[in-house]
Amino acid sequence: MKLYKTTQGHVLHADDRYHLVRQDWDELVNRDGLHPYLRKQLSLFDPIPEATALAWIANELLPPIGNQEVWAAGVTYLRSMEARMEEAKDSGGADLYDRVYHAERPELFFKALPHRVAGHGQRVSIRKDSAWDVPEPELTLFINSSGSIQGYTVGNDMSSRSIEGENALYLPQAKVYDRSAALGPCLYIPESPIGSDTIIEMAIVRNGQLMFQDSVAISRIKRSLSELAAYLYRECTFDHGSFLMTGTCLVPADDFTLQVGDTVNITIGPIGTLSNTVAYN
Repeated sequence: MKLYKTTQGHVLHADDRYHLVRQDWDELVNRDGLHPYLRKQLSLFDPIPEATALAWIANELLPPIGNQEVWAAGVTYLRSMEARMEEAKDSGGADLYDRVYHAERPELFFKALPHRVAGHGQRVSIRKDSAWDVPEPELTLFINSSGSIQGYTVGNDMSSRSIEGENALYLPQAKVYDRSAALGPCLYIPESPIGSDTIIEMAIVRNGQLMFQDSVAISRIKRSLSELAAYLYRECTFDHGSFLMTGTCLVPADDFTLQVGDTVNITIGPIGTLSNTVAYN
C-alpha cells in the first residue's frame, strides 16, 4: 500500500485502486499494525477515480509527514565512512568516522522539524556559506510512537561536506537548515518488512546532462533497521511517531558539488521516486 498526502486529502493506493482517507494524518499513521488496519478499513474509504487521484498526486502532493520529527543515522555504510574520513582529514577528525562505523552505538542526529521538510517536486536547498554540497539518498523509516517500524519513504539528507569537514562539531550547521531534508513521494506500507535486496538509485541532472548515477542494495548497510530504531527510542519519546533516515552509500566523487538548478532523483523500487530541484533559501 502507498499513502499519499495531498492538499485534497490523503490518497491510499491499494490493489490497483485509489481511495480518499478522511482522517487526521497523525492519528491515521501512528498505530500498531498500520497495514492490517488499512486493509480492514479499505471498504470504508471513499473510492476515487484513477485520473483524479493521479492528478492530485501530480499537482497537489505534500511531503508524507504530519507532526513527526525527522532524525538521521550517519556512517552506516562503509562508503559513507570513507567519504567522511576523506572530507575530515585536513581537520584531524578522520578517525572519528572510522571509530563510529565500528562502534556498538550508532551515530544518530536530529535532522528536521516538519516545516523544514520538502516533498516530491519541491525545492531542496544548499547553503550560501558552503562550498561543497551533496545529496544523500536514504531509505527512511516511519516509526510509530511505540517504536515499531510501520512504513518507509524515500529521504534526501542534504549535506554541506565543506562545513562538516572543517570541524565535526559543525555537523548541525552542515545538516540542519531550511529545506535540508526531503521526504516522499509517499508512505509505503507493506505487509512485511522491506526486503534487504531493495535497491536505492540516485541520478543528478544539470542542464539536461547526467552528472552522477549509481545504485546500491540496502543489504550493504552495517546495522539492522530495527537496531537503529531501537537506539533512537532508548531515551526519546515521540508522541506522533518519527522518521529516521538510515544513512547513505551513494556518494558523488570529491570533485562534485551541487549547483542551483540541479535536479536530484532518488528511487527506491517499491516506494517510488523522490525528485527535487536544488536552490538557495
